[in-house]
Amino acid sequence: MRRSSMFPKMVARLAALSILLFVMAAPQAAPAHEIDPAISDISVTPDRVTIDIQLSLESILAEMDLASITETTMSPVEEIYDELRATSPETLRAELDDFWPRMAQRIVIEVDGQRITPELVSATIPEIGNFELARTSTIRIAADLPEGDAPVRFGWAALYGDLVVRQVGGGEDAYTAFLSDGDLSEPLSRIEIRTEGAGAVFLRYIPVGFEHIVPLGIDHILFVLGLFFFSLHLRPILFQVTSFTLAHTITLALASLGIVTIPGSVVEPLIAASIVYVGVENIRGHTNVKARTALVFVFGLLHGLGFASVLGDFGITASHFAAALVGFNIGVEFGQLAVIFVALALILIAVRLAGFAPLPEDEQPVRQTQVMYRAVSVVGSVIISLIGAWWTIERVFF
Repeated sequence: MRRSSMFPKMVARLAALSILLFVMAAPQAAPAHEIDPAISDISVTPDRVTIDIQLSLESILAEMDLASITETTMSPVEEIYDELRATSPETLRAELDDFWPRMAQRIVIEVDGQRITPELVSATIPEIGNFELARTSTIRIAADLPEGDAPVRFGWAALYGDLVVRQVGGGEDAYTAFLSDGDLSEPLSRIEIRTEGAGAVFLRYIPVGFEHIVPLGIDHILFVLGLFFFSLHLRPILFQVTSFTLAHTITLALASLGIVTIPGSVVEPLIAASIVYVGVENIRGHTNVKARTALVFVFGLLHGLGFASVLGDFGITASHFAAALVGFNIGVEFGQLAVIFVALALILIAVRLAGFAPLPEDEQPVRQTQVMYRAVSVVGSVIISLIGAWWTIERVFF
């Protein structure tokens, strides 16, 4: 009797602990628009290397730490970035010329272990245009190579964020890499173009897909948590995750191939709204697995359109598109499973901290377990819905 009377208090404690754990673990309610990776096209000849880099020049000049944020509003130098974003191309070019000596030290062109400092050849900076959108500039850098035939490696400091490297002139099988954390490209020969097969492309895109969920895909993480909070049983989770995977694979392929094109200004608010919907549905306690699975499939189509921008940034050739798509999706699935396992671990921690003692195996503990999970599900779904609602409003009106 005493245990029964204390049970509501324990559930309340569990709910409070869950709020603390999920607020600590979940991403903060900041915009989920991701900072795009810079894209570089590199040409290597026996005596010179030339590189064209498409990048957000404002974030570089503001010295944002692009390795630690996913959106410019998360940076302490956001105001400097905004001032530069409102700067004319002529003034921004002058800023770049002054800043170049420092930037050049953070760009790595390496031959046989020797660093070579590049020169700034040119910069193409668009007009200010729509201030609500990031401005993509293109700089050309070059460096003379020492005598010999030692290959060239290229990269830049982790501070500048992710970097796509594509070798020019290699046709369908030309080398392409996605670099992060200050990594360098594979050695690029001065004599012939580096190529790679479908297997190498497949393996390379697995971590890219994972990274697009953890840590970059804040909105996708919240959506997956919404699926997890629908039910603690394995079968509904598997149905939903499988439906979500199938759907986003379809639209990811169609959008990456250019068959379906929907502006991000439409897709991003709908993705945020899907987070709100699954959270609210969890709170209301719907248990129709078939209807929920069908709904998740529809939302998965939207999320696939969001994923497509990543593959589009790489400029994948047709010959390796299938390998890249499969590898990317496997990485996404690993990321989703990681989110689910972490959520489950947090729930177990919350249960333990709430002070639930082991009980005899009868119907009462089964019912208590269901009540406990329901409390955590509601708390988590409320948090998810509130964050999704804020993102929806922000992406539509701001």
